[in-house]
Amino acid sequence: MTRSVPLRMDVTDCKNVRFTLVTFRYYATNVAGWGRKMPAKLKLVRPAETFEMRPVASKGRKANADYRVREHLIEAEMDKLLAALKRNRRGHRDWLIGLLIYRHGLRVSEACDLRWDDIDLGKRTIVIRRLKSSTDSSHYLERDEHRALGELWRAYAAEGSKPSYVFVNERGHPFGRMGIGRMIERAGEAAGMPFPVHVHMLRHSTGYALAARGMDTRRLQHYLGHASISNTVRYTAMSPEPFKNIWR
Repeated sequence: MTRSVPLRMDVTDCKNVRFTLVTFRYYATNVAGWGRKMPAKLKLVRPAETFEMRPVASKGRKANADYRVREHLIEAEMDKLLAALKRNRRGHRDWLIGLLIYRHGLRVSEACDLRWDDIDLGKRTIVIRRLKSSTDSSHYLERDEHRALGELWRAYAAEGSKPSYVFVNERGHPFGRMGIGRMIERAGEAAGMPFPVHVHMLRHSTGYALAARGMDTRRLQHYLGHASISNTVRYTAMSPEPFKNIWR
């Protein structure tokens, strides 16, 4: 004797059975629908013969090589750039910004964050507070830098202001990265550079200029504040100093 097993149906099975019964009832009672195909809800469209390929993203900025052949300025080009900065309405301040960035290999944010507390005019030193996990250091000021900083301090005092930051705008606020960046770009155009100039090129120019003067890699690494020497060898690798007098 076969034992009957009770049939158990879950909620999903009940819904499926109900849907099937309702559908069958419709086609059984509707003469127009019985024996015919269910009308299609989607219309089949013939594929187009041509396709328009659209980019998934905008092209944006091109590679640096498309704008310029190198990412640094030689010393003659730096002289032209500094001369163009000096012709600005606030020429002394703008020229000094470019000079300090170049002489000490500053990033633009490091130049913006430079304070008078970092400068000792008596000892002719400047404290370089590096960013991006780089190493801080103290540099000597050259005579033209020392004299120009003293003149800038006296100019601020004559205007009745004593800012904490070395470089401030007309409203007394610290210079921003974009402000200095645009100023260097405009100076490059005014100097007649054959390619667009950006502010970080001045830091690269520092590395190449000092390497060309014979500064060794370890010393240059410490001067620029590089945490890794692999970031410094790019400058010394292009220096002609190791090959000097090799044919003599």
